[in-house]
Order: sequence, then C-alpha cells, then structure tokens
Amino acid sequence: MGHQHLLQGRPERYSFIADHKDNFSVGKMCKVMQVSSSGYYDWQNRDQDISKIKARKDLLKKIKASYDSSDSTYGSPRITKDLQRQGIQISRPCVARIMRKEGIQNIIRKKWKISTTDSKHKFPVCDNILNRDFHADQIGTKWVSDITYLKTGEGWLYLTAVMDLADRKIIGWTLSEGMSAEQTSLAALERALKARKVENGLIFHSDRGVQYACNDFKDKLKALKIDVVQSMSRKGNCWDNSAMESFFKTAKSEKFNRYNFKTRQEAKLCVFRYIEGWYNKGRLHSAIGYKTPGELELEMEKAA
Repeated sequence: MGHQHLLQGRPERYSFIADHKDNFSVGKMCKVMQVSSSGYYDWQNRDQDISKIKARKDLLKKIKASYDSSDSTYGSPRITKDLQRQGIQISRPCVARIMRKEGIQNIIRKKWKISTTDSKHKFPVCDNILNRDFHADQIGTKWVSDITYLKTGEGWLYLTAVMDLADRKIIGWTLSEGMSAEQTSLAALERALKARKVENGLIFHSDRGVQYACNDFKDKLKALKIDVVQSMSRKGNCWDNSAMESFFKTAKSEKFNRYNFKTRQEAKLCVFRYIEGWYNKGRLHSAIGYKTPGELELEMEKAA
C-alpha cells in the first residue's frame, strides 16, 4: 500500500480499502490509511444504499417502458415475463409491489354485450370435434373462428377472425357492416388461406351460427384440395370456442373498448393496428409460454 493514498481524501481511502479487502485486513488498512473502521463501514453502507436506490430507479424505468410499450395494457404478470426475457431476474410480487406504489395500473373498460350468433337456421350443424383441445403441435392443423362487434358513431361493425391454435396468430380477419357469410366467415377464411398453408385433416372450429353452417361456407371448405373436418361448439356453450372468445375479450378490454369511435374508419384503423401491429407481433401470450405469436411461428417454421 503506497503512501500516496494518505494524501487523498477519505472517500478515496475508503474506496482503496474496499478494493483490497480480500487481500488485507480491513482493520489494518484503516490503521495504515489513518481512518476509523466505523467510518469505513458507514461509508460502505451509504454507498450500498445509493447503489440500491439507483437499481430501483433503473428497474422502475424498465417497468414503465414495458407498460408503455403495451399501450398501458400489461399487468404485473406480463411485465414480469417481459423483464425476464430481457435477462432481469425479478418476481411477479416484486413487480406488482412497485406498480402499486407508483400507481401503475393496466387499463380495463367494460364491454358492450350483444349476440352475433344466429343459430336459429335451417342448416345442419356439425359435432364438436375439437372438444376443447386447443393445443396444436403443427401450424395449419387447427383453426378457430368467430364473429364479434364494434360500436361506432356510424353504426355497428362486425369483426370476423380466424386463429391458428398452434401459435395463436390471427391469420385472417375482416371488418364488415353486414353479417352475411360472404362479408364475414367466407371473407376471413379467404384471407387465412392466402396467409397460411393448410395441412390435410385441418379441423376448422366455430360456433353454430348461420355464417359457418350455411352451404356456401361448407362448400368452400369442401372445395379445398385436402380433407377438412368442420367442428362446431355445442349450443349455448362459449367455452367450446374459448380460444377465440379469449382473443376478442382481450382485444376489447385492451384496446377497442377504450375508445368511442366516431366513424367506422377510425374503428378499422384501430383494429388493424391492434392485430397486425401489436397482437401478432408484440403481445406476450400466456397460452404459448409468454412468447408472441410471431416468435412461435418462426420457431415452428424452423423446426418443421
């Protein structure tokens, strides 16, 4: 230990002692450096407190960044997973505690209730072949679809979506002012078929609404050059199509129901941004291990 350190201020001497405490006795170094042991330990504790404060501030910044990137929709479970994906070891209770202290709360609004399922029709319905088995090991083997609504100042819009259960990606969707099969189920199916390859034996599941039970829709499935098994939920049982129900519930609570759309065009832009800009590419999905649909799609394509 050189005598030049005796000419430095106390913080520099304390720092020197901290750097060499593994090689020399703290007590002896304090004596040589002409500082007290109690003074050194007080300095060390203050330094640690400052480091902890800085670490908490950095963590809060990351929590807020994750929250802001989700458009204020992420709660503590998804923010925790997002931080862990960044290599930050943190628990959900810790994130939840910080969010409560800082007043960070995900935004949820009540939804409108209206039925879009017209099951009072003359067409025969299919059995529930899917039977709530929402897991798929391969893309293009299990698709689910449904129709929901959006309220605007110009009237209702109807959103029809098709999801691949393998990666939970929305592979086909359409917005329409009417509820005909041509405007809803057929239009969304056409987009899904253009976006993704279908495997032989595809199970296509929906509710038993007229848009999926009608001859035009069934004929479209039969016209494909592969075997397609059509499946329908049991009457009045939304849990039979819970994957799609969950998507619509999430989309409405996270995005659509936060706005009072003045025009249909405003609603269309909102839906596009949510599905294509967020849900498929950026939103962590709990059913697929907190990955995004886009990430899992790439993984499954590489593994195929």
